[in-house]
Amino acid sequence: MAAERGARRLLSTSSFWLYCLLLLGRRAPGAAAARSGSTPQSPGASIRTFTPFYFLVEPVDTLSVRGSSVILNCSAYSEPSPKIEWKKDGTFLNLVSDDRRQLLPDGSLFISNVVHSKHNKPDEGYYQCVATVESLGTIISRTAKLIVAGLPRFTSQPEPSSIYAGNNAILNCEVNADLVPFVRWEQNRQPLLLDDRVIKLPSGMLVISNATEGDGGLYRCVVESGGPPKYSDEVELKVLPDPEVTSDLVFLKQPSPLVRVIGQDVVLPCVASGLPTPTIKWMKNEEALDTESSERLVLLAGGSLEISDVTEDDAGTYFCIADNGNETIEAQAELTVQAQPEFLKQPTNIYAHESMDIVFECEVTGKPTPTVKWVKNGDMVIPSDYFKIVKEHNLQVLGLVKSDEGFYQCIAENDVGNAQAGAQLIILEHDVAIPTLPPTSLTSATTDHLAPATTGPLPSAPRDVVASLVSTRFIKLTWRTPASDPHGDNLTYSVFYTKEGIARERVENTSHPGEMQVTIQNLMPATVYIFRVMAQNKHGSGESSAPLRVETQPEVQLPGPAPNLRAYAASPTSITVTWETPVSGNGEIQNYKLYYMEKGTDKEQDVDVSSHSYTINGLKKYTEYSFRVVAYNKHGPGVSTPDVAVRTLSDVPSAAPQNLSLEVRNSKSIMIHWQPPAPATQNGQITGYKIRYRKASRKSDVTETLVSGTQLSQLIEGLDRGTEYNFRVAALTINGTGPATDWLSAETFESDLDETRVPEVPSSLHVRPLVTSIVVSWTPPENQNIVVRGYAIGYGIGSPHAQTIKVDYKQRYYTIENLDPSSHYVITLKAFNNVGEGIPLYESAVTRPHTVPDPTPMMPPVGVQASILSHDTIRITWADNSLPKHQKITDSRYYTVRWKTNIPANTKYKNANATTLSYLVTGLKPNTLYEFSVMVTKGRRSSTWSMTAHGTTFELVPTSPPKDVTVVSKEGKPKTIIVNWQPPSEANGKITGYIIYYSTDVNAEIHDWVIEPVVGNRLTHQIQELTLDTPYYFKIQARNSKGMGPMSEAVQFRTPKASGSGGKGSRLPDLGSDYKPPMSGSNSPHGSPTSPLDSNMLLVIIVSVGVITIVVVVIIAVFCTRRTTSHQKKKRAACKSVNGSHKYKGNSKDVKPPDLWIHHERLELKPIDKSPDPNPIMTDTPIPRNSQDITPVDNSMDSNIHQRRNSYRGHESEDSMSTLAGRRGMRPKMMMPFDSQPPQQSVRNTPSTDTMPASSSQTCCTDHQDPEGATSSSYLASSQEEDSGQSLPTAHVRPSHPLKSFAVPAVPPPGPPAYDPALPSTPLLSQQALNHHIHSVKTASIGTLGRSRPPMPVVVPSAPEVQETTRMLEDSESSYEPDELTKEMAHLEGLMKDLNAITTA
Repeated sequence: MAAERGARRLLSTSSFWLYCLLLLGRRAPGAAAARSGSTPQSPGASIRTFTPFYFLVEPVDTLSVRGSSVILNCSAYSEPSPKIEWKKDGTFLNLVSDDRRQLLPDGSLFISNVVHSKHNKPDEGYYQCVATVESLGTIISRTAKLIVAGLPRFTSQPEPSSIYAGNNAILNCEVNADLVPFVRWEQNRQPLLLDDRVIKLPSGMLVISNATEGDGGLYRCVVESGGPPKYSDEVELKVLPDPEVTSDLVFLKQPSPLVRVIGQDVVLPCVASGLPTPTIKWMKNEEALDTESSERLVLLAGGSLEISDVTEDDAGTYFCIADNGNETIEAQAELTVQAQPEFLKQPTNIYAHESMDIVFECEVTGKPTPTVKWVKNGDMVIPSDYFKIVKEHNLQVLGLVKSDEGFYQCIAENDVGNAQAGAQLIILEHDVAIPTLPPTSLTSATTDHLAPATTGPLPSAPRDVVASLVSTRFIKLTWRTPASDPHGDNLTYSVFYTKEGIARERVENTSHPGEMQVTIQNLMPATVYIFRVMAQNKHGSGESSAPLRVETQPEVQLPGPAPNLRAYAASPTSITVTWETPVSGNGEIQNYKLYYMEKGTDKEQDVDVSSHSYTINGLKKYTEYSFRVVAYNKHGPGVSTPDVAVRTLSDVPSAAPQNLSLEVRNSKSIMIHWQPPAPATQNGQITGYKIRYRKASRKSDVTETLVSGTQLSQLIEGLDRGTEYNFRVAALTINGTGPATDWLSAETFESDLDETRVPEVPSSLHVRPLVTSIVVSWTPPENQNIVVRGYAIGYGIGSPHAQTIKVDYKQRYYTIENLDPSSHYVITLKAFNNVGEGIPLYESAVTRPHTVPDPTPMMPPVGVQASILSHDTIRITWADNSLPKHQKITDSRYYTVRWKTNIPANTKYKNANATTLSYLVTGLKPNTLYEFSVMVTKGRRSSTWSMTAHGTTFELVPTSPPKDVTVVSKEGKPKTIIVNWQPPSEANGKITGYIIYYSTDVNAEIHDWVIEPVVGNRLTHQIQELTLDTPYYFKIQARNSKGMGPMSEAVQFRTPKASGSGGKGSRLPDLGSDYKPPMSGSNSPHGSPTSPLDSNMLLVIIVSVGVITIVVVVIIAVFCTRRTTSHQKKKRAACKSVNGSHKYKGNSKDVKPPDLWIHHERLELKPIDKSPDPNPIMTDTPIPRNSQDITPVDNSMDSNIHQRRNSYRGHESEDSMSTLAGRRGMRPKMMMPFDSQPPQQSVRNTPSTDTMPASSSQTCCTDHQDPEGATSSSYLASSQEEDSGQSLPTAHVRPSHPLKSFAVPAVPPPGPPAYDPALPSTPLLSQQALNHHIHSVKTASIGTLGRSRPPMPVVVPSAPEVQETTRMLEDSESSYEPDELTKEMAHLEGLMKDLNAITTA
């Protein structure tokens, strides 16, 4: 409304004069008619004619220089003559007081002495000519741009150069774009004359073609733009004689993209140099241009192309091709042609009455598409409720008022220029009929005003005008006929209406005569409108009815459409949508619902939004979506906006091209074919493809080639003969390169073979029928000089033409699948090339009858490799020859990986399944050699195990301490002790050394202990100069290449007194958490195993032991001679060592020997040094016969020795000797071969609860019973009770030690032998009642009998670092006479009681 009032004020003067003219016209119709040149239509009115008012000349864009004069032409025609004014940049110029600008008589603008500087540019800008006729209106011209050339600046200058005679040369001289017309060249300070051979390009560059000696000299370019001339650098051009040798062909100047306007001239520069001198040819869109016969196309000096009077058809891509006979090079550039705005349909003059609706039509074209705006009497028309832009360019004016008269101009504008076209609107009085005009300028509501009126009575006002229906946006009016014409059959009616308070009135006409109702649409809710109705007959319009005031209903409480809905792509996967609050919304907007849908689908999605913008993510790339918004208030959804469509941005392709294939053409070229990526993965317009290839043997040397986006094949030439190449292709968009295909390989031919004829017949064809398939194999044709590109296999039942399969030329066999069993097939084989197929070779085969055999095994995986990753992890990789070359798994096959270590030898395999071609095996042992193999399974088919791969895990720091730490005195040197130990159970690598810590204070900080390093894998060490009669504590720590392991438990040892014998010392048990002092008081004050006895007592003990030994030997001989089976005799003859115990079970007559388990995890065997005696000895007897029988060996102890030794000191049952009578049978001794190493190995045998088969390997008995029956039994009872009956007994077979001290068994507390029901599998009687608590103490040394003994059979490891374990089962099946055994054992029991009485005395 404000714009409307402003327009009225601006036009008040013209409206006033127009009103006066109308009054004069009514008073003097004859004179008015004479002035307007029209004929009167009725006695009281005349029609004004349209006044010619237009521009004869309009200003154009002008280039000027500083200090010069400029004329901007303008001339307008009208009667009377118009007043001319000028605007600069939208503001009127005051030319009266301007001494540099003046208005010429014809209306042109003259500017003298143009002013222009860096900070002051008063004359440069946009100028517009304004023509005004006071009584008519105003028109404005097109806008013209005045450009003032700036100060000269060289962006590039000529450089010295040398050329050969006959060749081409260029000299650069680039200045500001607006100064190019003022550039000229000088040679040797003289103006250079241009001709057909020497030209200046539009950029200012100088081109010299076919150079001669006269072209040599000094050159410079000059810019003359009004001020003093500006010179470039002066450079020398040397012309050298023709060397008559060839030189490389290069471009001196290539064409670049250009934009030109229709009608302009364009020069596409292209200059090449080389010897021989090149010739230039031009192509446009792959079509050769004929520059010789064309009048518009001219080839300039050097090869540049000039196009005169450019048209829209000249747009396209131009290729400049330079050829000198030896090589060809090309360059390309895009020419874009733009067009200034042009009118396809100009506005036309319009007659109208007040209150009518009219439309000015305007259609324009141009490139880029022009924008259109409307101007009325020189002022911009602002769109409003009554001035609307319809159909993009047309202007609609609703409810005309008198002030709307004037000149309307349609102004079209784009980047290239602008244009204007105008028309005049004349509003006639109501009693003046509108002349017949083309109906396109009037709306349908005003078309019945075109009939001329005649003289006669006019109708009176319609009666009883009422609003019969009032809604929010429309009102239905009804009325009765006027009183002057009660029937009213020939009357038409016009309804005039306006908003209350608005002077602009609109009109709506009835659709046919006699109709007395009309519906007024497009009203505003809750708005008061004033209506009146007039009737018309053939004579004209009658009286108006009284005004009717009606208010529309308020809008239903729902929002209207959200205005200014806009959407733009924010990324390839997101679009941002913005809008504003609905103008017509009643009630507060609570939220919005944004609907969007992919174009081409019917699934619309929505999202709730509380603000005025939202970004939708996760969309498809380069895909068009439509959006609409619905506002919600408390009453519900409002009116939806129209759909807005926008496309997401493009991105790099997300998939590789498809169907890549290679075709070897000859020995030096390969043709590559492909298809574009799937449409959903292209993510934009494919602009090209990138081809990368390399030799298969050189993976780093990669060559790249780019081709256009429409090209789907490329010939790669210049390859080496007989060489395999790898190829891959990737698609490109403007955003970059997408993923590439997998490498595909092909090998060029060794030589260029003949492909002018078809191949010859293959030299052989063999078929091997199966149940549902036939394996076909063949050999190539004998003539190897003809190209073979592949083989065609035809097959069918009775005829080979039913099916055809083509395979690669390298293939030599093929399996025809899905055949019928027991069917006769005919097979043909033909070699083919690009010429055709050769002579076929025929063969027939009958498939085998259908059976249901086991599924044929698959090919096992190959290339199994083990890659060590850490101390417990190995990665296994392999290849599957049954997969395609790219090794991609597309079916449901899976792989089984198994692994094991060979230490111990009978360990079981572990398995795991994998669905890829690799598997990560974890949880392995450090520094352990594992073997791996793989098999593949697909459905019911499986392969055999693959070849094994081996891998040794990395080392890890030891995770257990050294074990069996023993400390003994060195014989003859009481201040020197010898520390012995065994390697850690979990060394986790090669032991590189040990550290011995010792201290007199077990609670001292570890850094206060004395350190003795031991380098290498030695297991014994001497420590000298210790203090006599002092307790020492020892700990040992192992190390390997990865670091230090944990420390062992502290071991106590008291050095001997000075008066004691040098070979005696005491070692206390390990100070572990389970350490308890012995209950017996038989220890010496210094911890020695025996108290000092006189020589007589010692003699008695020795004699007693000898007697016991003899008795035991006799008993063993009796037992062994009474065996009843030959099988037992064989076992007795084969074995040399005895160790066993018996248990009686009640009064049973059937006594069976126990099973001896040697648990594979607890058996520890180490090599033992050979002793000087040719028959080294091992025994379990702690009492030596005499001092001469003790054989010195290295000091290797186990902590369990001390447990067993103290079992002789107060830990037996009531009578320790009586335990011999409790033995059920004899345990076979273990034979141990001896090597040069010291005796560093203990043998542990822990029975397991697992049951082993009776067929396990067993050792047999010897004829001699070891006299250690009491020792072994008491030890077993001790350890059995120590474990509270929860674990089975452990038998220890251990190397002896050459200490001269020995243990004397003490009298145990009373207690009858009892059988423990809790251990049904235990073959030994418990020697102590379970309620009697026992303490077991480890001792430091044990004696050895010095007699010859048979070796014990054991498994010896190959190296001391690797701990080997094995599981053994011994099953003694000897049967004995229980009565005889009872008598012998009772006799031995009596002897043992006598010995106990002697020792206690």
